[in-house]
Amino acid sequence: MAQLRIALAQVDPTVGDLAGNAELVLEWSRRAADAGADLVLFPEMALTGYPPEDLVFRESFRSASVRARDALATRLAGAGLGDLAVLVGYLDAAGGPRNAAALLHGGRVAATYFKHHLPNYGVFDEARYFVPGDRFVVVRLRGVDVALTVCEDLWQDGGPYAVAGRAEVGLVTCINGSPYERNKDDVRLPLARRRAAEAGATVAYVNMVGAQDELVFDGDSFVVAADGTVLARAAQYEET
Repeated sequence: MAQLRIALAQVDPTVGDLAGNAELVLEWSRRAADAGADLVLFPEMALTGYPPEDLVFRESFRSASVRARDALATRLAGAGLGDLAVLVGYLDAAGGPRNAAALLHGGRVAATYFKHHLPNYGVFDEARYFVPGDRFVVVRLRGVDVALTVCEDLWQDGGPYAVAGRAEVGLVTCINGSPYERNKDDVRLPLARRRAAEAGATVAYVNMVGAQDELVFDGDSFVVAADGTVLARAAQYEET
């Protein structure tokens, strides 16, 4: 039976600090590898920090984000972490600004995914900043078919998780920059359980911690099986 050991890097990136955030990814990737992980997930836009807001409109910042992604893949391999698959959020520039996830493995960018559903309510204004993706991406790691999603994709009925079910994947990853609001930690898990059932697969959900302007990110990362069993859940408000 295929076995994939997953680490969730619940970390606190800084908006605009590409170099510092890359170091953060390297540091926590080492910890994940030392713990025996095959795959480590970092939050939504962890390389750029979230939300980057009007930095998205600077071509120089978009280009710097892509360069940082490529350099990080090289540095991970150079640090002896090439066998570890690292999923990290960043800002892409392909076809317009993209809220993107990259799977870094073996010193290269093995896959990219662009967030499908862009929230435009409450504190979110992503329709102003990003072009939505329209490709469903699956990668095979250690014999497990792994689907990639980003944050709001989890909240949509009939979205990527329904496609994941039809594709019969074994794992759906969800990287997040999900800000805290009252009782939100009690909303996320039931929602993830519904999506896990919809996909017929385990869901690995990682969220960032820390704060940016008026937003506070509380973590509360978890892994939930297709039958709704909580396999792991992190604390709130701490890097772990």
